[in-house]
Amino acid sequence: MSVASLVRGLGVAMALCFAFSAAVSAGDPPAPKPSGKWRIEFDHWSETDGDLVLHFAPVSGEPVDVTTRIPVNTRENLVAELVAGSLKGQLGGGYHVEVDDGEDVIVKVKGKTPKFVLSVGSSTATGLKVKVKRS
Repeated sequence: MSVASLVRGLGVAMALCFAFSAAVSAGDPPAPKPSGKWRIEFDHWSETDGDLVLHFAPVSGEPVDVTTRIPVNTRENLVAELVAGSLKGQLGGGYHVEVDDGEDVIVKVKGKTPKFVLSVGSSTATGLKVKVKRS
């Protein structure tokens, strides 16, 4: 085996190792950055009774899981109203919660309230599509 073949083989092996390690580490999505405003978008309807759990994590303070019971056949607009009511009841006065465009819920900070991260903890209401994004 020539030196050139050995170097080429070593180079290929190193490239494969690098590519494999990059693919493994790329599998984990980055943690969302805190924001002062989040949008929850609902689509479709619930095909079963279930619970939607939203995970609310302020930058300073304890995280809170807000659970909303979603009855079977509840359409996106009513789901938005139910979720907005649950969030208003559990988050307190430092946050403004509103329904936007019928099927979206917007949550934003008031005054000097710290930023937060909002995510879907779990959902057992099958058929209902929920998307949370920074605004």
